[in-house]
Amino acid sequence: MAALSAWFWNERFWLPHNVTWADLADPAPGVEYPKAGHLLSALPLALGIFAVRIVFERYIAGPCASILQIQTELSRRAQPNAVLEKVFTSITKSPDSRHLEGLSKQLDWDVRKVQRWFRHRRNQDKPSTRTKFCESMWRFTFYLCIYIYGIRFLWQSPWMWDTRHCWYNYPYQVLTSGLYYYYISELAFYWSLMFSQFTDIKRKDFLIMFIHHLATISLISFSYVNNMLRVGSLVMCVHDTSDFLLEAAKLANYAKYQRLCDFLFVVFSMIFFGTRLIIFPFWILNTTLFESWEIIGPYPSWWLFNSLLLVLQVLHILWSYLIARIAYKAIMRGKVSKDDRSDIESSSEEETETTPKERLKAASSRGENGTNGHFGSKPWSQNHNNW
Repeated sequence: MAALSAWFWNERFWLPHNVTWADLADPAPGVEYPKAGHLLSALPLALGIFAVRIVFERYIAGPCASILQIQTELSRRAQPNAVLEKVFTSITKSPDSRHLEGLSKQLDWDVRKVQRWFRHRRNQDKPSTRTKFCESMWRFTFYLCIYIYGIRFLWQSPWMWDTRHCWYNYPYQVLTSGLYYYYISELAFYWSLMFSQFTDIKRKDFLIMFIHHLATISLISFSYVNNMLRVGSLVMCVHDTSDFLLEAAKLANYAKYQRLCDFLFVVFSMIFFGTRLIIFPFWILNTTLFESWEIIGPYPSWWLFNSLLLVLQVLHILWSYLIARIAYKAIMRGKVSKDDRSDIESSSEEETETTPKERLKAASSRGENGTNGHFGSKPWSQNHNNW
């Protein structure tokens, strides 16, 4: 174990040239440097945050949902069927035409009846709008609070206005209490998201979000151990800037305030593109790649840290593409009823077999002619996260 620990904490990997762990182990009285052991305090705090979330959703978000008349929908349950249940749990939740025809013959059911069973079975596991509202309200509250804290703290920090201060006198930069609380709170929240992702609403971008949370936790932990907290605090603040706006738009969507939802989505999109595609690469990556190279020079963990930031930027580009596609549909069609990550199923997806003439007549009666000026009345904003 001693040999493994010595290998993992190799000074030549973690620290700049001519710096040792001993140099950071015994600072002057009243001076504190980050230590790896500090990160362990984020785990019990993550459990505490998860517990606060449960209480918040039950006693604060729940009553708010009731005031807005957001009730738990009563979904139709699929009738018990051992054969179909086995296929659903073991083979596929969305059978193709070949499977449907085979099951239809095996059960002597109409194909549409089999389709209907699978749709009801999938919807049976879907959370209600009320559940999604409570989840989004919790995320909105945390993101807004941590953003306000972060921006107030950074406003008084010199590296907010001149990113070169992130590297002056590095790694002998004092750990202040404000920076410690900011870091550990963010780390604990992302640990809680990592845990709760397996119990929250399942979305099609589950794997992307899992990679995002893993990369975020790795970046926060890595930068803490390396005492790159200054630039790390800038990264966190840039991400927090748009997160609470997305959750606010989702809240408006669940409450059926569609115009407010559309407005918040537009604001969120503009800030997301600005922070993730402009500020992050041209401000954050510029200082981590170029200014740090000039002031302290590269070393092994420097390369890894910047690689993780580049992974994060690739995810930013992916999400920006998805958001832009939603906006494009809104402009071209006047309505976006569902994006690719939506967790709501409509019976029209699988069962509607109306003629083109009937569909045209129905669309006309609903005003789906691309001139309604909204993004749509069904939930579009199923993305979450900490983008």
